[in-house]
Amino acid sequence: MALEGPLTSPAAMSPGDVVGVRVRALASSGAGVADLPDGRVVFVHRTAPDDRVEIRLGRIRPRWATGRLTRIVEPGGSRVDAPCRLYPACGGCTLQHLEYDAQLTWKARFVADALERIGKVRVGIPAVEPSPRRLRYRNRVTFTLRRLRDGSVVAGFHGLADPDELVDVDGACLLPEPSILRAWEALRGCWGVGAAALPEGRELRLTLRLTDDGVVLFVKGGQRSWQAPGLLGAVPDLVSVWHQPFGGRRARLVQGRQAFDRWRGERLPVAGRGFLQVNREAAEPMTERVLERAPAEVGTCIDGYCGVGVYGRALARRGWNVTGIEMEPEAVAAARRDAPPGFHAVEGSMERELEAHLPADFAILNPPRSGLDERVTETLSRIPPRHIAYVSCDPATLARDVARLHNRYRVAHVEAFDLFPQTAHVETLAVLDRVPEA
Repeated sequence: MALEGPLTSPAAMSPGDVVGVRVRALASSGAGVADLPDGRVVFVHRTAPDDRVEIRLGRIRPRWATGRLTRIVEPGGSRVDAPCRLYPACGGCTLQHLEYDAQLTWKARFVADALERIGKVRVGIPAVEPSPRRLRYRNRVTFTLRRLRDGSVVAGFHGLADPDELVDVDGACLLPEPSILRAWEALRGCWGVGAAALPEGRELRLTLRLTDDGVVLFVKGGQRSWQAPGLLGAVPDLVSVWHQPFGGRRARLVQGRQAFDRWRGERLPVAGRGFLQVNREAAEPMTERVLERAPAEVGTCIDGYCGVGVYGRALARRGWNVTGIEMEPEAVAAARRDAPPGFHAVEGSMERELEAHLPADFAILNPPRSGLDERVTETLSRIPPRHIAYVSCDPATLARDVARLHNRYRVAHVEAFDLFPQTAHVETLAVLDRVPEA
């Protein structure tokens, strides 16, 4: 039923009710934000600011609810038609229905809002560097493959409405670079009934990575004895296949040859999942901006969560003495390969290794989405580098970590980069300067 007028009791609304609302903002998840007649906030994916829409209520909580779009009554000014036919159900993208300039505007707000609300820091609305390509930009894509009880296979991305469901993704996906998409379509066509050519197991994760030498397939899950029979000849541009069973520490090369990728003039080995950015063209200005934030006078540097050591190797070539810290063995091996003098890669977690390599003049931190472990922020507060360049893929965890460091650092600069067009993800560079002790 359609609801009209204010409601006096939260219990008056039920899942399944249809409500008319006007969308006033976007949440950092990409969902539209609107107000229900009873005052609760409702989050609705596939809606845009200033849309007037009809929604069907889903979960209802004391202060908020979720809804599903059923009808657009009047579109907002920034709404566009999503180009991908998979978009209605697929959770791989969340902002295809929003014009690109509006995507950038809201991503800047996500960063500013998180820093102010969680970090208690006002930085204004940061600039966002646009991506040169808005589609076909990903050189690495991970798909989930699930074997169903009836013997069929579904392989793709998690669903928008239900993350436990998988949306079967074929060649219609608009995110991968063309070589990745060709390889994916060929792989789907040759893995056989029930994906018999792939390792056994109910669920696998399949990552395709485009390198200088061709496409690399990384398979996670299944039995240790898998040998990738027949895949190299059947999948175009495929040069190597890596396998890591669930629970295994390392990936092993099971077919093909070692592939290499080139980044900022360096030729680096790609093992397993690979550790370079997925949007090469958009990552280049971000990398340059991080390096520009290094002090003019060379000294010692911590390259935290260093991956293959892109930042640290570049600084070492400028005369810095850099310690890279990384816990993935394959990345550490790649970082050490032909490393320039002055760069040393340590295998281990930041929580365990950081203190042994401090003090330092400069630190680059590029943590996973979960941000810095509290033990890392505690160590940085006790033995603070003079400057920190923090590269974050989640504004909320960045803001949390800034709050933890506020007694020793001030935020000197913030800017953002759109490495993931059509999604709500945004990459942020925050520069922190040590506050002189009183």
